[in-house]
Amino acid sequence: MLARGGNAVDAVLAAAITLVVVEPTGCGLGSDAFAILWDGHELHGLNASGRSPAAWTPERFAGAEKMPFRGWESVTVPGAVSAWRDLSKRFGRLSFADLFGPAIDYARNGFIVTPIIAEQWRRAVEDLSDQPGFVEGFTVDGGRAPRAGELFVNRPQADSLEAIADTNGEAFYRGHLAERIAAFAREHNAALTVDDLAAHTNDWCGTISQRFGEVDLHEIPPNGQGIAALMALGIVGHLKIGDLPVDSLDAYHLQIEAMKLATADLHAHVADLRFMNYVTVEHLLDADYLKSRAALIDRNRAQNFGPGAPRHGGTVCLSAADASGMMISFIQSNYSGFGSGVVVPSTGISLQNRGFGFSLKPGHPNQVGPRKRPFHTIIPGFIMKGGEPLTAFGLMGGPMQAQGHLQMTLRMNAWDQNPQVASDAPRWRILQGLDVAVEPEAGEEILSGLAERGHKVVIEAPEASFGFGGSQIIHRIEGGYVAGSDPRKDGQAAGF
Repeated sequence: MLARGGNAVDAVLAAAITLVVVEPTGCGLGSDAFAILWDGHELHGLNASGRSPAAWTPERFAGAEKMPFRGWESVTVPGAVSAWRDLSKRFGRLSFADLFGPAIDYARNGFIVTPIIAEQWRRAVEDLSDQPGFVEGFTVDGGRAPRAGELFVNRPQADSLEAIADTNGEAFYRGHLAERIAAFAREHNAALTVDDLAAHTNDWCGTISQRFGEVDLHEIPPNGQGIAALMALGIVGHLKIGDLPVDSLDAYHLQIEAMKLATADLHAHVADLRFMNYVTVEHLLDADYLKSRAALIDRNRAQNFGPGAPRHGGTVCLSAADASGMMISFIQSNYSGFGSGVVVPSTGISLQNRGFGFSLKPGHPNQVGPRKRPFHTIIPGFIMKGGEPLTAFGLMGGPMQAQGHLQMTLRMNAWDQNPQVASDAPRWRILQGLDVAVEPEAGEEILSGLAERGHKVVIEAPEASFGFGGSQIIHRIEGGYVAGSDPRKDGQAAGF
């Protein structure tokens, strides 16, 4: 798309649309999406996450201990198609239909399945073969996943992509594809209707940010988890983490403890922004509050933190930049692998399971309700310096994402690592309580040191669960850009 005269938005959208075909284990036509972009003059944030069906009242899930993880009762309205449309309309240079050419070709004529995707696909088939439409839509030979090196063809998906391209997305939300989705829902007594699809809208929501030294990390406001990265960054800023050596035991320990504090607040208070009426974004990012949270950290001992009182009373990510200075971080996801596992027959449309992100706790701001956005894990990231764009980045990987944003931001800005070094470096992620997973490349001194401080260390190779995420980073330098692509996942850094 860049070679054809398109800009960074055209490039990132064409790639995102193509990944629906060639990386269906992480995203699909039934995904959600978010973006942060610098248009050359100002920063924009787009929330293209879908809402729950109108019939999803708390009473519908009465008696359940938690929201369903798979199947129709986990399906919210997909927003990715609308993200493509709105970004293209506002910022793209090429026509919307032009962006679909590569994806349609790969779907209609086939693509060679790569090793990492083949393994993720195999695991998905083990879990999802009993879900409506899945075997027909995304298996071969009557029920197995395609193997690495095999050609996979998905002609129904090509037809759906063509319909979306030709109608500027209307076929998906108000046309024949919407009718097929709703009809399949009725067949399975599910709640999603054509009215739910037609009612979907996106929000140009701006960003929220946190200062660290001379840079500002920007995230999409809730319903996403990006605010946790901002809170943790604010906490470690009060602890002067930049004065510590990179990859030192103290630096690991403080990051982990800060993220535990931020995550405790995240799950207690964050929801669809319309429902955060008591504890607000401003409360959670208040400098005095973050300073008080930082004061709880013991530099020599791990702790299991609860939420504070700030007010008393599977995924794919892409980054692109162009010669004009436009930069964009874009992320879209089914949530867990193929999402709900539901695939609408003869369309290639796999539907996300974002409904699992709701709470069933009465009175919680994230309690399930009609036409409401669930708590979201996918978050694009963007770093500004002195009012100018510096880094467009993302790190796919469910609850790892905010933790990864913290680690990437510190590596690049506290310790001056370039994007590829920051991507290659060993990672950690908090699990629950005192449990923390750490990649073995962190080294024995770090692993044993964390254990001595009371962390319950789980040593986990990155290929074991894909749980340490995958980063994609473009960083602006004088006269151009430098990029990094995570070796844990398929991906590449490419210049034109």
